[in-house]
Amino acid sequence: MDSLSDVRARIDAIDGDLVRLLAERQGLVRAAAASKADAGAVRAPGRVEQVVALARERAASAGLSPEVAEAVWRAMIGAFIDLELDEHARRTAP
Repeated sequence: MDSLSDVRARIDAIDGDLVRLLAERQGLVRAAAASKADAGAVRAPGRVEQVVALARERAASAGLSPEVAEAVWRAMIGAFIDLELDEHARRTAP
């Protein structure tokens, strides 16, 4: 059986991987933002629902609670939308 410190060390390692992947995702979000004409295109509610549905499907296949996956993806997407909106506003500001 793993000790609590072993479990925490493994969680910390996974968190490091997640941060690297989120940084990669952020770069792609910024690239996508450059192609979007307005805030409506940034928010893209249809795309949000598509991404969340896919996350739920993948979660179920991987043994992750779909509810946990949805909550995490909605929070992540919301944060990236805020980042994109800031980038878009900065680019279009006079």
